[in-house]
Amino acid sequence: MALFFLSLSLCSQNQSDTIRPKVGLVLSGGGAKGLAHIGALKMIEESGVKIDYISGTSMGAIIGGLYASGYTAEQLDSIFNKTNFTKLIRDELPREAKTFYEREESDKYAFTFPFDNFNLTLPTGISKGQNIYNLLAQLTQHVKKEDFSQLDIPFFCIATNIETGQEVILDQGNLAQAISASGAIPTLFRPVEINDQLLTDGGVVNNYPIEQLRLKEMDYIIGVDVQDSLFPRQKLKSGLDIMTQVNNFRTIKAMKTKRQQTDVYIRPNIKNFSVLSFDEGETIINNGLIASLEKYSELKQLAKLQNRPETTRKPIKILDSIYIDGIEIKGNKTYPRNYIRGKLKIESNQKIAYENLNNGLNNLSATGNFNRVTYGIKSQNNKQNLVVEIEENQSKTFLKLAAHYDDLYKSGLLINYTRKSLFLTNDVASLDLILGDNIRYNFEYFIDKGKYWSIGLKSRFNHFEDNVDFDFVQDNSDIGDFDVNQIRLDVDDFTNQLFAETYLFKDFRFGLGLEQNDINASTATIDNDLTNTEEETVIQDSNLLSTYGYLDYDSLDDKFFPTKGVFFSGDFHLYFNDLNNGGINEFSIAKGRVGYVTTPINKVTTRFSSELGFRIGEEEVSSLNFFLGGYGNKTINNFRPFYGYDFFSLSANSYIKWMIEIDYNFYTQNHIILSANYANVQDDILSTGEWFSSPDFSGYALGYGCKTIFGPIDIKYSYSPETGESHWFFSLGYWF
Repeated sequence: MALFFLSLSLCSQNQSDTIRPKVGLVLSGGGAKGLAHIGALKMIEESGVKIDYISGTSMGAIIGGLYASGYTAEQLDSIFNKTNFTKLIRDELPREAKTFYEREESDKYAFTFPFDNFNLTLPTGISKGQNIYNLLAQLTQHVKKEDFSQLDIPFFCIATNIETGQEVILDQGNLAQAISASGAIPTLFRPVEINDQLLTDGGVVNNYPIEQLRLKEMDYIIGVDVQDSLFPRQKLKSGLDIMTQVNNFRTIKAMKTKRQQTDVYIRPNIKNFSVLSFDEGETIINNGLIASLEKYSELKQLAKLQNRPETTRKPIKILDSIYIDGIEIKGNKTYPRNYIRGKLKIESNQKIAYENLNNGLNNLSATGNFNRVTYGIKSQNNKQNLVVEIEENQSKTFLKLAAHYDDLYKSGLLINYTRKSLFLTNDVASLDLILGDNIRYNFEYFIDKGKYWSIGLKSRFNHFEDNVDFDFVQDNSDIGDFDVNQIRLDVDDFTNQLFAETYLFKDFRFGLGLEQNDINASTATIDNDLTNTEEETVIQDSNLLSTYGYLDYDSLDDKFFPTKGVFFSGDFHLYFNDLNNGGINEFSIAKGRVGYVTTPINKVTTRFSSELGFRIGEEEVSSLNFFLGGYGNKTINNFRPFYGYDFFSLSANSYIKWMIEIDYNFYTQNHIILSANYANVQDDILSTGEWFSSPDFSGYALGYGCKTIFGPIDIKYSYSPETGESHWFFSLGYWF
């Protein structure tokens, strides 16, 4: 029927070639299903139809806004096929954007909730949308006009005022910010504030904005609809399915009228996809192409009716750098300009790569002190100023949760209380309480001064118990001889540290500190003193004071399953007193680790690492020996993992270890890992020269690992040819 009317119109227009009808394009919302718009745009370009105005909602706003700014359909296809939507949506900030302190925090907690005034609340969205904004801001930097009607193709999009429920038409301002607001899916993305309005996804009120497009005096409307249909009861299996179905009642009812107002209605097949099916983007784009092909004859008729000369869109050159004359900071109330500039790490009067600019924005976002960081380029008097607008996070108190299981500490539930700006604007206090088989706590107070000397205070209590061979205990203590094979060893560790650290350069920190380390090891299995009225025998009891220094370099892209980078960690402790044993002779312990990670073949990563630790001095404090064995927990003091051997199987006052791993990432976030480690563990290994000899101990492991919202999951089967024994190791959740 539409083709019939188009034909009649074509005949009537032959009398006057100077009157050309205006064609509008409306693109609906639909999340990942909106990628079908790209396929439709390809066919619209192929048909020769010239679009005079574009309106869009949600993903339709993002695709439509970029197309209106000058990108070709082929460019959009290339851009979105290269985009990792998982990282965009989850706001996975690159590890390099975080300080060492922030990395430790993000690698420990599974869930974080605002907890101001001891009132537990949920975040306004799972994702802040920072990564999405960074991408869109770079893609729209060629846009110099704030009036969207002056774009290559005039454009507007729809958002929803979350406070009033009213529809908001966005047709001017920052294009990246506008289309981000239109696509801020409720609960998934936090609302976006524009002109003092708190905005969320436009699909809440108008997911197919055709009426507003008609008001732009369009003669014909092409519409691409990727909204859901109603599902049968067999597919309504969850509360989310029910909520989606209820929301679809309104949009489907509204589409009965909207479809009649659409001259060329394109309906891609999206029934097998959801709003998050970005991993099937190629198929979705192709489905948009197929649906548009079915309307190709109508599109060709419309192109003839327009009777415009054929033109080819020139691809937009995506800028990779920009010259910055000055930097303006807006929106900061609590955090001073120098703090923000220090995190941004961008200097004025120089050319800045967008990669570095995005890293600076991520540095700010990683602090957790800002809900959103946006920017624009203001040109004035032949100068370009970077204008950074921040929205400070009003929440200063947080409750963080995590859970973990491993073979040493067993089960543990972590409850964390974090308070930012406790005494100073840039300080943070954090208390971990770990409940479960082994009760522990960690406290840290940290004053972050960026590239200057930061100051911190740490306190921890660590407890674990395990069955160990009695021979091992005899080798590491002066306990007598008893007719037992194994004992139950209880270890308590109470440590306090005062430290100061600074960054030498990116990913490289240096620190100095004072430490008090109280270690007590005991057992209730045997009684070393028949007159002892206590229920347990003390094997080791020391309370050591020391000064220490450390040097760390870490460019790994992930802590648990890295694919690239280098790391080095060096630590030196000088022990000068034992408060429990009337003093000691001074001695030192030095240790270091170095590693290199690379991915020479797609999905196959190799990791090489080496470790060395040794004692300097004659004082014997067996609790600070190096203990090798086991896997799957956050180690303390001088405990080190070693495949093929159980916990506390190997010990001495010095050791050297090598390891190689091959990691096959066979499916997203899923890994098969083959590991081999070798070591020499012997007293005074440097003086005997044994660190140059062939290894005395070796172990091999085959494991499966995956990343989940609760942290990494690892299952390892290990074997040692020296003992002929095998061990299984399990680790579930973040290490703490």
